[in-house]
Amino acid sequence: MTERVFRGIHAVLFDLDGTLIDSAPDLGAAANLMRTNRGLPSLPMERYRPMAGAGARGMLRVALEMSPEHKDYEVHKEEFFVHYEACLTQRTQAFSGVGELLDVLQGYGLLWGVVTNKVQRFTLPLTQAMPLFGTARTIISGDTTPHAKPHPEPLLEAARRLNLSPAMCLYVGDDERDIAAGRAAGMPTVAARYGYLGMGADVTSWGADAEVTSPMGVLKLLELP
Repeated sequence: MTERVFRGIHAVLFDLDGTLIDSAPDLGAAANLMRTNRGLPSLPMERYRPMAGAGARGMLRVALEMSPEHKDYEVHKEEFFVHYEACLTQRTQAFSGVGELLDVLQGYGLLWGVVTNKVQRFTLPLTQAMPLFGTARTIISGDTTPHAKPHPEPLLEAARRLNLSPAMCLYVGDDERDIAAGRAAGMPTVAARYGYLGMGADVTSWGADAEVTSPMGVLKLLELP
């Protein structure tokens, strides 16, 4: 993909899991606990990581080969949620370079925020526990608005809270639905290739305006003073 520079950007919005933070170890640990509680062996983290961006749906698919169509899916999902809630900050950390990226953005006077499909039940305690998020100007969870990504409404709500037009916000995410939501909201989009991506994902088919292989790569896409 040809590198481009986005002009007139006043804020950078990010997906959470797989873009700002590596939460796969805690998500995988919660899923593995479901297995060991059933007398099954733990699975290696490499099995969980590509599906971490899909949350409970992805973890249950890997751990128990269970899809949302299963008659007991909702019960198992809540069981997973309880396990994850108990460990959601034990192993989770920011990706290398994220803290530096956010410091540079703020140094240039740009705002930043989060738009995630993770529900507030988990987003709130996680972001409150990590100092990284103390400077975020807005955090939109999966249940902040009536719709979650790929619907554009969460991104539009973030722009409203920042008092910016969508075109003045850059959105960075590691999932196809992030790019779809950004495009539908009228925001320029960046695919984070260092993230979870999903099993067998073809990132080039997502239609992102740009791609990065590391968090700091975002800086090269911005016209900075």
